[in-house]
Amino acid sequence: MDSLQQNFWKEEYLKEIMLRFGWHQKYGALVKAKQERQRDRRKKAVETTLKLPSVKAPFPEKPRSPPHPPLAEPPQERDLMGVDEMVLATEMKPAPRELRNLLYQGISHEDEGRYRYLKLRALLRPEDKYTFPITTNFNYGWQMGNMASSYVAPEPKCRIDSFFRKNGAFSLLHPRDVAL
Repeated sequence: MDSLQQNFWKEEYLKEIMLRFGWHQKYGALVKAKQERQRDRRKKAVETTLKLPSVKAPFPEKPRSPPHPPLAEPPQERDLMGVDEMVLATEMKPAPRELRNLLYQGISHEDEGRYRYLKLRALLRPEDKYTFPITTNFNYGWQMGNMASSYVAPEPKCRIDSFFRKNGAFSLLHPRDVAL
């Protein structure tokens, strides 16, 4: 940048500063007065707004539960395979003992323990894992059993054995290679 360009930019900068200074001298007081009026209006609007008295809702009373009867005998281990009220109250049925014992045999890194338990638990049908359908998607296929027992491959739609010509690109066409 030479001295001519430097002088040009210096003059432009000074002109802009002088223009701003002149504007602020001419209109600055008006702008400040307008801002003060708006601030006063906002304060008055906040002070004159209708304030409703605060109403506190009474706390709901907790229902008192009847006293628990003393337990005569110590609680025994529940039979997890039997159906009782606690099982029906839960969404998911407990896992069978044999499956649950897999949790404590081996480690997941070696595809045993928790990993094997989860894989085998995923193989169970939903009606074997849950007491009732949890989501609406469970309704589709609930208690339908094993629907896909055998796989039947679809028949080929093309009569030609291969897409490529058997005798090369420039050979005579075989009657089977001609489109029907």
